[in-house]
Amino acid sequence: MTKAERGKALVTGASSGIGAATALALAADGWRVHATARRAERLAALAAEAGAVAHAIDATDEPAMRALVEAEGFDLIVANAGRGAAITGLSGFPPEEIASMIALNVTATIQLVAAALPGMAARGRGHVITVGSVSGLYPTGTALYGASKHAIRGLVRNLRLEGLGTGVRFTDIQPGRVSTEFYDVAIPDAAARAPIKETGIEELSPGDVAEAIRWAASLPPHVNISALELAPTGQAYGGARFAGR
Repeated sequence: MTKAERGKALVTGASSGIGAATALALAADGWRVHATARRAERLAALAAEAGAVAHAIDATDEPAMRALVEAEGFDLIVANAGRGAAITGLSGFPPEEIASMIALNVTATIQLVAAALPGMAARGRGHVITVGSVSGLYPTGTALYGASKHAIRGLVRNLRLEGLGTGVRFTDIQPGRVSTEFYDVAIPDAAARAPIKETGIEELSPGDVAEAIRWAASLPPHVNISALELAPTGQAYGGARFAGR
Protein backbone atom coordinates (compact mmCIF):
# COMPACT_ATOMS: atom_id res chain seq x y z
CA MET A 1 0.00 0.00 0.00
CA THR A 2 1.47 3.36 -1.02
CA LYS A 3 0.97 6.57 0.90
CA ALA A 4 -1.39 7.78 -1.80
CA GLU A 5 -3.66 4.82 -1.02
CA ARG A 6 -3.84 5.38 2.74
CA GLY A 7 -7.32 5.88 4.09
CA LYS A 8 -8.97 7.08 7.26
CA ALA A 9 -7.72 5.78 10.62
CA LEU A 10 -9.11 5.86 14.15
CA VAL A 11 -6.81 5.62 17.17
CA THR A 12 -8.39 5.26 20.62
CA GLY A 13 -6.67 6.23 23.86
CA ALA A 14 -4.62 8.73 21.88
CA SER A 15 -3.92 11.39 24.51
CA SER A 16 -0.61 9.84 25.63
CA GLY A 17 1.77 6.91 25.35
CA ILE A 18 1.33 4.35 22.58
CA GLY A 19 -1.87 5.95 21.33
CA ALA A 20 -0.34 9.39 20.87
CA ALA A 21 2.77 7.96 19.21
CA THR A 22 0.61 5.86 16.90
CA ALA A 23 -1.50 8.84 15.83
CA LEU A 24 1.69 10.73 14.95
CA ALA A 25 3.23 7.78 13.10
CA LEU A 26 0.12 7.08 11.05
CA ALA A 27 -0.36 10.74 10.18
CA ALA A 28 3.26 10.97 9.03
CA ASP A 29 2.66 7.90 6.88
CA GLY A 30 -0.24 9.50 5.04
CA TRP A 31 -3.27 8.33 7.01
CA ARG A 32 -6.11 10.75 7.76
CA VAL A 33 -6.15 10.25 11.51
CA HIS A 34 -9.03 10.63 13.94
CA ALA A 35 -8.11 10.34 17.61
CA THR A 36 -10.24 9.68 20.69
CA ALA A 37 -9.52 9.97 24.41
CA ARG A 38 -11.10 11.34 27.59
CA ARG A 39 -8.47 14.03 28.28
CA ALA A 40 -9.63 16.77 25.92
CA GLU A 41 -6.71 19.17 26.40
CA ARG A 42 -4.04 16.55 25.78
CA LEU A 43 -6.01 15.20 22.85
CA ALA A 44 -6.32 18.64 21.29
CA ALA A 45 -2.56 19.18 21.56
CA LEU A 46 -1.90 15.81 19.95
CA ALA A 47 -4.39 16.49 17.17
CA ALA A 48 -2.74 19.83 16.43
CA GLU A 49 0.70 18.20 16.23
CA ALA A 50 -0.47 15.30 14.09
CA GLY A 51 -2.94 17.20 11.94
CA ALA A 52 -5.58 14.81 13.26
CA VAL A 53 -9.26 15.20 14.10
CA ALA A 54 -9.88 15.07 17.86
CA HIS A 55 -12.93 13.47 19.47
CA ALA A 56 -13.13 13.78 23.27
CA ILE A 57 -14.99 10.51 23.83
CA ASP A 58 -14.61 7.89 26.55
CA ALA A 59 -13.92 4.53 24.89
CA THR A 60 -16.59 2.93 27.08
CA ASP A 61 -19.28 5.29 25.71
CA GLU A 62 -20.66 2.75 23.25
CA PRO A 63 -23.31 4.95 21.60
CA ALA A 64 -20.82 7.76 20.96
CA MET A 65 -18.13 5.42 19.64
CA ARG A 66 -20.61 3.60 17.40
CA ALA A 67 -21.93 6.89 16.02
CA LEU A 68 -18.38 8.01 15.20
CA VAL A 69 -17.48 4.76 13.48
CA GLU A 70 -20.68 4.63 11.44
CA ALA A 71 -20.36 8.27 10.39
CA GLU A 72 -16.71 8.11 9.32
CA GLY A 73 -16.32 4.63 7.79
CA PHE A 74 -12.77 4.06 8.98
CA ASP A 75 -10.35 1.96 6.93
CA LEU A 76 -8.11 1.33 9.95
CA ILE A 77 -8.98 1.10 13.62
CA VAL A 78 -6.27 0.95 16.28
CA ALA A 79 -7.99 -0.14 19.51
CA ASN A 80 -5.44 1.11 21.99
CA ALA A 81 -7.53 2.45 24.89
CA GLY A 82 -6.97 0.48 28.08
CA ARG A 83 -5.37 0.50 31.51
CA GLY A 84 -3.85 -1.72 34.15
CA ALA A 85 -5.33 -2.57 37.53
CA ALA A 86 -4.67 -5.00 40.39
CA ILE A 87 -1.05 -5.23 39.22
CA THR A 88 0.16 -6.02 42.74
CA GLY A 89 -2.49 -8.69 43.31
CA LEU A 90 -6.15 -9.53 42.70
CA SER A 91 -6.97 -10.52 46.28
CA GLY A 92 -9.14 -7.87 47.91
CA PHE A 93 -9.32 -5.70 44.80
CA PRO A 94 -12.69 -3.85 44.71
CA PRO A 95 -15.34 -5.52 42.52
CA GLU A 96 -16.33 -2.19 40.99
CA GLU A 97 -12.72 -1.61 39.90
CA ILE A 98 -12.60 -5.06 38.33
CA ALA A 99 -15.76 -4.29 36.37
CA SER A 100 -14.42 -0.89 35.32
CA MET A 101 -11.19 -2.28 33.92
CA ILE A 102 -12.90 -5.11 32.04
CA ALA A 103 -15.37 -2.59 30.61
CA LEU A 104 -12.49 -0.56 29.17
CA ASN A 105 -9.97 -3.25 28.23
CA VAL A 106 -12.37 -5.87 26.89
CA THR A 107 -15.97 -4.78 26.43
CA ALA A 108 -15.20 -1.43 24.81
CA THR A 109 -12.82 -3.06 22.33
CA ILE A 110 -15.33 -5.73 21.38
CA GLN A 111 -18.08 -3.13 20.96
CA LEU A 112 -15.84 -0.93 18.83
CA VAL A 113 -14.91 -3.79 16.53
CA ALA A 114 -18.54 -4.94 16.30
CA ALA A 115 -19.52 -1.42 15.21
CA ALA A 116 -16.80 -1.25 12.56
CA LEU A 117 -17.07 -4.69 10.97
CA PRO A 118 -20.30 -4.32 8.96
CA GLY A 119 -19.03 -1.25 7.12
CA MET A 120 -15.60 -2.73 6.52
CA ALA A 121 -17.06 -5.97 5.21
CA ALA A 122 -19.46 -4.08 2.94
CA ARG A 123 -16.53 -2.12 1.47
CA GLY A 124 -14.45 -5.28 1.15
CA ARG A 125 -11.50 -3.83 3.04
CA GLY A 126 -10.39 -2.67 6.45
CA HIS A 127 -7.92 -3.37 9.21
CA VAL A 128 -8.46 -3.74 12.95
CA ILE A 129 -5.33 -3.53 15.10
CA THR A 130 -5.61 -4.21 18.82
CA VAL A 131 -2.95 -3.27 21.33
CA GLY A 132 -2.66 -6.38 23.45
CA SER A 133 0.25 -7.37 25.68
CA VAL A 134 2.72 -10.12 26.39
CA SER A 135 0.50 -10.57 29.48
CA GLY A 136 -1.98 -12.10 27.04
CA LEU A 137 0.66 -14.66 26.03
CA TYR A 138 2.50 -15.54 29.23
CA PRO A 139 1.81 -15.58 32.97
CA THR A 140 3.20 -12.30 34.29
CA GLY A 141 1.67 -12.32 37.77
CA THR A 142 -1.07 -9.84 36.81
CA ALA A 143 -4.20 -11.98 36.89
CA LEU A 144 -6.79 -9.31 36.07
CA TYR A 145 -4.80 -7.40 33.46
CA GLY A 146 -3.54 -10.66 31.99
CA ALA A 147 -7.08 -11.99 31.70
CA SER A 148 -8.15 -8.87 29.81
CA LYS A 149 -5.30 -9.22 27.33
CA HIS A 150 -5.90 -12.96 26.91
CA ALA A 151 -9.45 -11.96 25.96
CA ILE A 152 -8.20 -9.58 23.28
CA ARG A 153 -5.83 -12.19 21.91
CA GLY A 154 -8.73 -14.65 21.69
CA LEU A 155 -10.92 -12.02 20.07
CA VAL A 156 -8.45 -11.36 17.27
CA ARG A 157 -7.75 -15.04 16.62
CA ASN A 158 -11.45 -15.75 16.29
CA LEU A 159 -12.09 -12.68 14.15
CA ARG A 160 -9.53 -13.97 11.66
CA LEU A 161 -11.84 -16.95 11.15
CA GLU A 162 -15.09 -15.00 11.36
CA GLY A 163 -13.91 -12.36 8.89
CA LEU A 164 -12.27 -14.72 6.41
CA GLY A 165 -13.23 -13.75 2.87
CA THR A 166 -14.40 -10.24 3.75
CA GLY A 167 -11.11 -8.52 2.95
CA VAL A 168 -10.81 -7.29 6.56
CA ARG A 169 -7.48 -7.80 8.33
CA PHE A 170 -6.93 -8.32 12.05
CA THR A 171 -3.71 -7.81 14.01
CA ASP A 172 -2.89 -8.05 17.71
CA ILE A 173 0.22 -6.12 18.74
CA GLN A 174 1.72 -7.66 21.91
CA PRO A 175 4.30 -5.39 23.55
CA GLY A 176 6.42 -6.13 26.57
CA ARG A 177 7.59 -3.37 28.91
CA VAL A 178 6.97 0.09 27.45
CA SER A 179 8.03 3.35 29.05
CA THR A 180 4.63 5.05 29.54
CA GLU A 181 2.31 6.25 32.32
CA PHE A 182 0.94 2.70 32.65
CA TYR A 183 2.35 1.87 36.10
CA ASP A 184 1.77 5.37 37.45
CA VAL A 185 -1.95 4.89 36.82
CA ALA A 186 -2.13 1.17 37.58
CA ILE A 187 -0.38 1.32 40.98
CA PRO A 188 -1.40 4.42 42.98
CA ASP A 189 0.87 3.55 45.93
CA ALA A 190 4.32 4.96 45.15
CA ALA A 191 6.13 2.56 47.51
CA ALA A 192 4.50 -0.46 45.91
CA ARG A 193 5.01 0.94 42.43
CA ALA A 194 8.74 1.68 42.61
CA PRO A 195 10.12 -1.89 42.63
CA ILE A 196 7.77 -2.92 39.81
CA LYS A 197 8.26 0.15 37.64
CA GLU A 198 12.05 0.42 37.85
CA THR A 199 13.45 -2.31 35.61
CA GLY A 200 17.02 -1.14 35.10
CA ILE A 201 16.79 -1.89 31.37
CA GLU A 202 16.13 0.19 28.29
CA GLU A 203 12.42 -0.28 27.81
CA LEU A 204 10.49 0.04 24.58
CA SER A 205 9.39 3.57 23.79
CA PRO A 206 5.83 4.35 22.66
CA GLY A 207 7.36 5.18 19.30
CA ASP A 208 8.81 1.67 19.01
CA VAL A 209 5.34 0.16 19.36
CA ALA A 210 3.81 2.79 17.09
CA GLU A 211 6.30 1.84 14.37
CA ALA A 212 5.19 -1.79 14.60
CA ILE A 213 1.59 -0.67 14.22
CA ARG A 214 2.43 1.63 11.31
CA TRP A 215 4.33 -1.15 9.57
CA ALA A 216 1.55 -3.73 9.97
CA ALA A 217 -0.97 -1.22 8.61
CA SER A 218 1.22 -0.29 5.65
CA LEU A 219 1.51 -3.77 4.15
CA PRO A 220 -0.41 -4.72 1.00
CA PRO A 221 -4.04 -5.80 1.51
CA HIS A 222 -3.23 -9.47 0.87
CA VAL A 223 -0.77 -9.55 3.83
CA ASN A 224 -2.19 -10.02 7.34
CA ILE A 225 0.11 -9.83 10.35
CA SER A 226 -2.07 -11.81 12.74
CA ALA A 227 0.06 -11.15 15.82
CA LEU A 228 3.30 -9.35 16.56
CA GLU A 229 5.16 -9.77 19.86
CA LEU A 230 7.86 -7.26 20.71
CA ALA A 231 9.85 -6.71 23.88
CA PRO A 232 12.96 -4.91 25.06
CA THR A 233 16.16 -6.83 24.40
CA GLY A 234 16.71 -6.90 28.16
CA GLN A 235 13.38 -8.57 28.92
CA ALA A 236 12.30 -12.19 28.38
CA TYR A 237 9.35 -14.34 29.48
CA GLY A 238 9.06 -17.90 30.71
CA GLY A 239 10.83 -19.95 33.34
CA ALA A 240 9.44 -21.10 36.67
CA ARG A 241 9.03 -19.86 40.24
CA PHE A 242 9.31 -21.82 43.49
CA ALA A 243 7.69 -20.83 46.76
CA GLY A 244 10.23 -19.63 49.29
CA ARG A 245 12.93 -18.87 46.72
